[in-house]
Amino acid sequence: MYPAGSELFEVERLLPDELILASGKRLVGFDTRYDRIRRDLRLLSAPDEVRAWSKQFYGRELPLCEIMSDRYPLLIFSGDVGTGKTVTAEAACDRLAREAGRAAMLFKLSTRVRGNGKVGQMSSLINEAFAIITKEAGKAKSAFLIIDEADSLSAARDGAQSHHEDKVAVNTIIQKVDDLRRLGGRVLVILCTNRGHALDPAVVRRAARIERFDRPDAAEREQLIRMDYEGLGLSNESIRDLVDITGPQKLPKRIGFTFSDLRARLLPEALGLAFPDRKLTAAELLMAAQSLQPSPAVEDA
Repeated sequence: MYPAGSELFEVERLLPDELILASGKRLVGFDTRYDRIRRDLRLLSAPDEVRAWSKQFYGRELPLCEIMSDRYPLLIFSGDVGTGKTVTAEAACDRLAREAGRAAMLFKLSTRVRGNGKVGQMSSLINEAFAIITKEAGKAKSAFLIIDEADSLSAARDGAQSHHEDKVAVNTIIQKVDDLRRLGGRVLVILCTNRGHALDPAVVRRAARIERFDRPDAAEREQLIRMDYEGLGLSNESIRDLVDITGPQKLPKRIGFTFSDLRARLLPEALGLAFPDRKLTAAELLMAAQSLQPSPAVEDA
């Protein structure tokens, strides 16, 4: 049996959403990144506003209005595991819905759309998922679709390991994104991937924006540590030591920690050294930072 419509999505949530808003506030550097991508988000989601702008300042619809309305409503967020791609995508969709002042639906595609290997099943499930989203957008709402681990559905079709079903799935994704242009910006798709180099060139070519997510620099690591480790009584010197030891190291050669490493791995590791006998100190945090290996990088070609 095929999954029911609701099982095709890991998330189906009405925006604006207070939980997503709270998550966005904890994203280091989110406001700066959103300011950078919101221009594309607005241009993609509001082609009527572009036409109104053209009439206001030029007295007519310029040819660029047609060019803008013909863009594909697709963005790609690419970077290592733990750099905040999916959470940023959710927060950006929520922020855009708030700024637009209207309800929107957020969908996150489930890995169940890969099916169980039956011929034609994966493309059928992808078609069904997009049909649900398009129907929702037809109810005077906007809709956002986030596809996490997008390379599992949109990998290059000329790869030696690419099977027939995978190629059909990529063709279906491309067709569905193409079809979304007729909805006038009411549906936007964000692909999140750790392997941007593995995406099919036809998918990459359609992206209105490719946003790269890198590991945090020293200033971003310090900001996250001051926020998440607040109340532990760390001195400025201890914070600087943590910032240094969680960054890239020459000897031994090591890449820096991701946001997720700092939040979901280092902090619990250190807490385990102190709990339940004593307070958590800088000594445990530094010891944990020295013992942990950062999440491995996914090298882009």
